[in-house]
Amino acid sequence: MTRNIDPFAFLERSREDPDVLPLNVRTHQFREIYKPFEPGEAASQAERCIDCGNPYCEWKCPVHNYIPNWLKLASEGRIMEAADLCHETNSLPEVCGRICPQDRLCEQACTLATGFGAVTIGAIERYIVDEALKQGWRPDLSHVQTQPWSVGIVGAGPAGLACADILTRNGVSVTVYDRYPEIGGLLSFGIPDFKLELQVMRRRREILEGAGVHFKLNCEIGRDIQAHELERMHDALFFGLGTYKPVEASLPGMEKGGIVPALEYLIGQTAHMYDLDLPSYPHIDLSGEDVLVLGGGDTAMDCVRTAIRQGASSVHCVYRRNQENMPGSQREVKHAMKEGVKFEFNALPLRLIHDNRKLVGLEIMKTRLVSSEDGRAQPEPIEGSERVLPASALIFAFGYRASPPQWLQAIGVETDDSGLVCMDDRLPGQTSNPAIFAAGDMVRGSDLVVTAIADAREAAESIVRYLEAQQPQRKRA
Repeated sequence: MTRNIDPFAFLERSREDPDVLPLNVRTHQFREIYKPFEPGEAASQAERCIDCGNPYCEWKCPVHNYIPNWLKLASEGRIMEAADLCHETNSLPEVCGRICPQDRLCEQACTLATGFGAVTIGAIERYIVDEALKQGWRPDLSHVQTQPWSVGIVGAGPAGLACADILTRNGVSVTVYDRYPEIGGLLSFGIPDFKLELQVMRRRREILEGAGVHFKLNCEIGRDIQAHELERMHDALFFGLGTYKPVEASLPGMEKGGIVPALEYLIGQTAHMYDLDLPSYPHIDLSGEDVLVLGGGDTAMDCVRTAIRQGASSVHCVYRRNQENMPGSQREVKHAMKEGVKFEFNALPLRLIHDNRKLVGLEIMKTRLVSSEDGRAQPEPIEGSERVLPASALIFAFGYRASPPQWLQAIGVETDDSGLVCMDDRLPGQTSNPAIFAAGDMVRGSDLVVTAIADAREAAESIVRYLEAQQPQRKRA
């Protein structure tokens, strides 16, 4: 059923986000806090798009989604067509609709953002894909011609899945290897369910498998299959291994204990909830603890909000700059504040305090921001402002660095001094080994999910061009 479109809807209708679960519910549950739009709500909000003719929203989006086009289709109730259009540019639109920082990307660039309120692009993207999948949407691959090539993909995170999607749409046989028991990588294990439920990734796996993608999970390269063996099994390889090495911190007193590793904490919580066999990630329960999280990015917000749901006695986030300078999504910061997290802005950690090797506090010092040559304000300590925050558990959430496996170099893939994969200038995504491609955080460093998707889709197109030029004999995985 189509609707009569009002071209002046943005004047009469204000921006509205989907409703959120009540605080007394969401702070005790690991489930997505946003309720889905009803069909009429999604259409009404999509109708606010003015189709401005110079879609800054598209250009600010790393995958350059056809945003005004699928907003128009959504406003007319043409959901299946809108879903087709979403998938033309994005391999995981239902994920990006949930976790992309739209407030820093497409919605920030929306022509209506100043004065009228940006169109709720992310929530509508989520609605389109969720609703279409409920109605039975699946990719139309009837026109795809099967090619005589096999590509192995290592890593079932956003980069690996995006690469698999594009290769499959080009008729290439794809096998995806991953060490975890579920697909998604940190989408499934590093992002808590209150932002992205695991069932979303399980549903995407069904779609990809239905399209012909093969998954070999609980499979670690170097342990279950050797890298050289993998080279012999496929005509080309793609790596999307992410970054897992935490940025190290050093504070007096750390050696006495009380430190909770951020990634292990988040993965252990997901494994516990779904009864997954991940012995390297035990469940860490911080109920009743005084929790301090150091850092200002999205991982820090995931940790503080997880601790709230576990029933911690108190949860503080300590950040050395002010709120405006936090690198993560301001939307997530506001959610954390509403859920009971206390923020210590302009606070520099000095030392951990223990009582008989039991962590009891963290000494901090206030800072002021001063200008610097690189343009970003730097924190300067204020002498005499020291005080102690009570703490029985401390989480460092300063981000992650490249952690390339040892076998990469053995198969001719070079990395730089920071561990990031070096790119060749012949084809986008091609490494120093011409038959091996890579994208995502292991190339860029820690970045957004949507940039990993964008880079991996481009790398997949490069793989197709490489295979067409080489015309290798097909190998069997």
